[in-house]
Amino acid sequence: MNGKVALVTGGSRGIGAATAVRLAADGFDVAVTYARGKEAAEEVVRRIEALGRRGLALRADSGDAREAADAVAVTADRFGRLDVLVNNVGVGVLGPLEGLAPEDVDRVLAVNTRGVFLTTRAAARVLGEGGRVITIGTCMTQRVPGPGGTLYAMSKSALIGLTKALARELGGRGITANIVHPGPIDTDMNPADGPHADGQAGMTALGRFGTVDEVAGAVAYLAGPAAAYVTGAELAVDGGHAA
Repeated sequence: MNGKVALVTGGSRGIGAATAVRLAADGFDVAVTYARGKEAAEEVVRRIEALGRRGLALRADSGDAREAADAVAVTADRFGRLDVLVNNVGVGVLGPLEGLAPEDVDRVLAVNTRGVFLTTRAAARVLGEGGRVITIGTCMTQRVPGPGGTLYAMSKSALIGLTKALARELGGRGITANIVHPGPIDTDMNPADGPHADGQAGMTALGRFGTVDEVAGAVAYLAGPAAAYVTGAELAVDGGHAA
């Protein structure tokens, strides 16, 4: 994949950071966006560069139409092309229906749904033959195990429809679109030793949390040549959460 370019939104930590580094290891030059955490994003860039690839950290709020489009434009301009977009950025607000403020609804939909659409629309203008759009969903689009996930599940479920429509929309140009559904993943936001970890792990068939590298491996597969005939697909990396 040497010479190809990827943009990973929300790439300063967690699944996004692991994905950016894995793609760099596979030969991609990689740009990552962040809304906060500039130092963490710059550390990801250093890890990318240590692998001999070019890296770029861009501050961008994916809920803002202009900033989302600018991140794509700057990446394509700086690196001369864009081959893979990984829509990783997302926010989660969990809680009962009556506790969700209108501001919560607006923010979650702005980032998780509207922002993904706007970023993808901007990327579609510069992606060429063989381009890839890979979106990070959630196991909660397949199975919601309890109350409190209404807003988050709704925002991510919309991405399934977007992905399938994109597969049809962009397929004639040789561009694929797929979505990855992580299960409980060990991150700083949802650690495997956290207060609710045992319950989450118990909902999987494997009885454990996944790792960010396991999700990154799935993204790398979809970004690589072996997945050239895979589009409009949902790939679960959830330890059997939906089994």
